Order: sequence, then structure tokens, then C-alpha cells
Amino acid sequence: MKRLLSIELQKIWKNKASRVLSLTYFVLLTFIALIASIKFNIGSFKLHIAEQGIFNFPYIWHFNTYIASVLKFFLAIVIVSMMANEYSYGTLKQNLIDGLSKKEFIKSKFLTVIVFAAFSTLFIFFLSLILGLIFSSYNEPSIIFSQMDYLLAYFVKLVGFFSFCLFLGILVKRSAFALGFLFVWNIVESIIIGILNFKVFPDNDYDKNFTRFLPLESMSNLIVEPFTKLSVIKNIETTIGGAANLKDYDVHWYAILIVLTWTAIFIYSSYFLLKKRDL
Repeated sequence: MKRLLSIELQKIWKNKASRVLSLTYFVLLTFIALIASIKFNIGSFKLHIAEQGIFNFPYIWHFNTYIASVLKFFLAIVIVSMMANEYSYGTLKQNLIDGLSKKEFIKSKFLTVIVFAAFSTLFIFFLSLILGLIFSSYNEPSIIFSQMDYLLAYFVKLVGFFSFCLFLGILVKRSAFALGFLFVWNIVESIIIGILNFKVFPDNDYDKNFTRFLPLESMSNLIVEPFTKLSVIKNIETTIGGAANLKDYDVHWYAILIVLTWTAIFIYSSYFLLKKRDL
């Protein structure tokens, strides 16, 4: 296992584009800390973002994992390129000639996916912990370490998404086309959701019972947007007569199970394609 992972990480690090994209991703994650310095002064109206509670425990776990998940496309490019380069440079065929089985090949790619997701999760954990200890109004251990299931959801979301990217890289063989397919699939899911929302089930939630099984939508449902949880937004809704906010922000076990199922499907499908394909 260590040997397989070492081979893949060396391939990524020796590729300049992959190295730059990986470093850029983690640099951008640190920019979350810059949100604390944002201030608005418009006449008598003054707003300091850090004072609005976004870095309070346990809300920070929700906020930071959601923001970080938006940036996952940087690593998605790395994952897709990692697979596309195997075909472009002929390293896949050479690895198989050197004695690496197709099962071991897929295993090495999946291990890389897990490492990327795990390292990203640890990075967000320490970044959030530091920001929270600096800015949070609540420093009791029971509060600090509550609602950390968002970190688990973030990890599962990345593993599922990167597994999908890995499958597309094997299916299409070219990184540009694979990323294009990912974009098109996102549009297809949006169209399906729109049709169900406005045409098929306009007056009930039956559409959600179905759309939560779509791959990208299921990953999106793991971490619901956190902005409407902020008290300042709730106060605005109350002031203008908005309806009570009844959104469910929790991380549910069945949502995690759905994404894990898709992850298994993508990895097995990747192995099946590689096994059947004439290289």
C-alpha cells in the first residue's frame, strides 16, 4: 500500500501543473482567514465580518467546510489530469508491463484520492480550530468539539467527488473532455431537479426524495449552505416579515451512505473499464 501511494504522489509532484494546482488549493483555503479582516464602513453603518459569528464554535465547522468544498475543483483538475496523463504519457501501459496489476493500479489511484481528502480535512480542522480559538465567543471544550460531523461530511464529500473525477478520467481519457463531461453532468442534474421542482412535483417534496440520489446532488446535500444560520440574516428575515427558517442543516447518516455508495460504484466502474479496455 505504501509503495503504491508513493508511486502516485511522485507522479503528481513531478508534474508541474498538478503541483501548482495542489499548492494553490491549500493556499486558497488559508484565505478563509482573511475573511476575519473584512470591514465595511458606510457612513454610520459599520460591519466587521469576524464579529458576525462566522468564526464562533461550533458554527465555524459548518462554515469553513462549506467554503472549502467550493474550492474542491482545483483538486478535481489534479485527479482528472492524474488519470489522463497515464494515457498521454504511456505510464499506465508501462506500469502494467512492470508487473503492476490493474487492481493495484486502481487501488493506488483511490489511495491518492483518500490522501488528498484526508489532508484537506486535517488542514480545515486546524485552520478552523485556530480561527475559532482567536475569534470565537465560546471556548468551552464541549462547544468547541461539537458538530464536528461536518468534518466527516467534508471528507466523505471529497472522496466521493474525487472518485467521480477519477472515473471520468478513465472513461474519457482526456482531462479537458473529462472536466467538460463533469460540467455537462452538473447541468443535466440541475435540469432534472428543475423539472421535478416546477413541473412534476411543484407542491410537495417528492422531488427531494428522488434527487438526493443523484451523484453530485447527494454530495451537495452533505453540507447545506450555512449562511442562513447566521443571526444577522435571521434578524433581517424577521424585520422584513420573512417566514421562519425551517431548513435542516444537520449531517444525516443516510446522506453519507448515499455518497459512500456512489464512491463504491465509481471505483468499481473504474476498475471494470480498465479491466475490459484494451490498452
